[in-house]
Amino acid sequence: MRIIMKRNKILKILNPILVVFFLNQAISAIFRDSFSRPAFDIFHKTAGMILLCLIALHIILNFNWVKANYFSK
Repeated sequence: MRIIMKRNKILKILNPILVVFFLNQAISAIFRDSFSRPAFDIFHKTAGMILLCLIALHIILNFNWVKANYFSK
């Protein structure tokens, strides 16, 4: 039970961070011509790699749900 509590607390922090990084990707793609190349690299490319890591963590933390809904049969 204690592990579930920790996982839920982590997800409550992780989920808003995921939203921020996702919005950053969308906004930096839309306004890419407004950024210098180094700024675009930081705001889009580097943040994209961080977003992928956060998504992987999110999937790991929710893997029991994924198993129950997609691999149950």
